Amino acid sequence: MPARETEAIILKTFPLGEADRLVSFLGRSSGRIRGVAAGARRLKNRFGSTLEVLSHVQIWYVEKETRELVRIQQTDLLESFHKAQSDYGLSTGLAVISEISELVLPEHEVSEPMFRLILLTVRQIEGTGDWQLPLSYFAFWTVRLGGWLPRFDRCASCQEAFNAKSAFYGMHYSGLFCSNCRRPGMKPLHPEARALAERFTSERLDRIAFDKSLPTRAGELREASFAWIEFHLERRLTTRELLETT
Repeated sequence: MPARETEAIILKTFPLGEADRLVSFLGRSSGRIRGVAAGARRLKNRFGSTLEVLSHVQIWYVEKETRELVRIQQTDLLESFHKAQSDYGLSTGLAVISEISELVLPEHEVSEPMFRLILLTVRQIEGTGDWQLPLSYFAFWTVRLGGWLPRFDRCASCQEAFNAKSAFYGMHYSGLFCSNCRRPGMKPLHPEARALAERFTSERLDRIAFDKSLPTRAGELREASFAWIEFHLERRLTTRELLETT
């Protein structure tokens, strides 16, 4: 059976047996696939550093109808993100991207927008040496591409317009609420954070100019986006705890 070839992003790897690795990757033309990289855990192996989390690679694999996992034959590194992968602070941001991508992407379903989003985000983390704004952008666009983004202009309950007032969100709710309809435990999403969301919809991440208020606004929007992702996945993101330690 001839090998298939695709440009790919390595999402996660897991030890398998004594010498192999189970690899989850997002193929640009194949969608999310899991496969076995035989001998990848040996000191001398043909894969080298190409299986690092979120590496951008060209991958060749063989797929059989009777087997759930493909067999990975070869990987060539297209783009290395060594600085982000080897720095603990930056690698926590990569870990969140990896977990979210693994959870939201269906198997064998091509997703060009998510492929480009992941690559753009990781390039910015690598290039800027910071995960805060890139991760906020990634989380927001994951919500938007998933069709989970609530209305930002009015309350999900009473339909009152927010205008210049703060909106409120909670991990057990999919929408934004006004101060009168907010539930206990909800957190504010200030007008400045909602304005940043508008910028995210119209500006590429690598073209957003930095200003002093950006980290605070980005942090609010990131936390709200995480809450909506967890609501729709019906599970907590385990890697969020890592961000709190950096």
